[in-house]
Amino acid sequence: MNIGVPVDRGVDVAAVQRRTVSTLAVSQALGGVGVTTGIAVAALLAEDILGSARLAGLAQTTQVLGAALAAYLLARVMAARGRRPGLALGYAIGGLGALACVLAGVVDSFALLLVGTLGIGAATAANTQARYAATDLARPSQRARSLSLVVWATTIGAVLGPNLVGPGAAVARVIGVPELTGAFVFTVVAVALSTVWLMTRLRPDPLLLSRDLASARGEAGTGLVSLRHVLAVLRQHPRAAAAMLAVALAHAVMVSVMVMTPLHMDHGGAELTVIGFVISVHVLGMFAFSPLVGWLADRVGRAPVLVLGSVVLLTAVLLAGRAPEGHSTGLTWGLFLLGLGWSCCLVASSALLVDAVPLRERPGVQGASDLVMGLFAAGGGALAGVVVAEWGYGVLNVCAGVLALLVLGCAFVARIRRTPLPTAGA
Repeated sequence: MNIGVPVDRGVDVAAVQRRTVSTLAVSQALGGVGVTTGIAVAALLAEDILGSARLAGLAQTTQVLGAALAAYLLARVMAARGRRPGLALGYAIGGLGALACVLAGVVDSFALLLVGTLGIGAATAANTQARYAATDLARPSQRARSLSLVVWATTIGAVLGPNLVGPGAAVARVIGVPELTGAFVFTVVAVALSTVWLMTRLRPDPLLLSRDLASARGEAGTGLVSLRHVLAVLRQHPRAAAAMLAVALAHAVMVSVMVMTPLHMDHGGAELTVIGFVISVHVLGMFAFSPLVGWLADRVGRAPVLVLGSVVLLTAVLLAGRAPEGHSTGLTWGLFLLGLGWSCCLVASSALLVDAVPLRERPGVQGASDLVMGLFAAGGGALAGVVVAEWGYGVLNVCAGVLALLVLGCAFVARIRRTPLPTAGA
């Protein structure tokens, strides 16, 4: 059932949209701090509990899977009740997950840790789904820019979060819990603040207001949210299917190469500080230029930016795949371009997904898209280790290049059956 808001004929949609984007940007920064702070030490806590690194990577895997599964759950909530309760629910579950991680460290329970990281995945899903809330009231010609500003705000959390690991250890000593669990205390605080901020500031709810504006024009309301229905919608809107596949493929390219790069560098004797620098450059490429990417996607179109993203990804894997073990300038540039290519694909594909389906179908399709994206990331990260162990880092980049070519194919499909952009709020 859609819980709408009364439509004031004199409502300033542009003002509400500006408030929505600024509210989402703050929640994105807080949520990003919460997610990255805890995940930065999840594998270390797992190793500490188990006494071995053999299964420590499962902490990261469950977080990725939790994000994928929660994306669909949150989409159902948002379709029924709006963006505000859906996003807040994701952060609330993430906070409970972080508390479970603290308790897992106290009682030395690996199973409880996995439950906790699975819950933190819900906060990751909320952090990701927020980009779509920025498009609900945006003008069609400004959707990509609005979306990209919310993505850009993630930079704050991505940079600040890992740097709170040290202070987290100090907090842990004060409250009498294991040092590695202190980072999860910051996660609890950050996602709690994000939840409160969204519940108090994201008013009116952008999705509900856009629906009520559409209803005032005599357009249909809420669509169904089920995987079967989403598949039916994708069959009717092939450009949406192309957008969904493109962002999932680009995410798999980015994750698979990124997670194996520290190992490739370590095998060549690179120091941890150098490895950290290269990953920081990669994160910079992922988020710092997203407003420029959004502007470009609105100016020249979604498909051309998707083509650009595919080409940048291909360049990235070419540079990274040819880099020797250890540190090199080529590898650093490759990881930077890997992040930038992902940014182009994420922003362009997400905006295309909004353009390609009617308002009533968007929450379900968007949730399904993030579900698929998460599953591709989990699969890519898991298979990357196998490929590197059997054939090496270079072959991994060749495989990633094949996926990047498929993104290029999706971009060409996106150019076919081009339809006019719907009006604002539609």
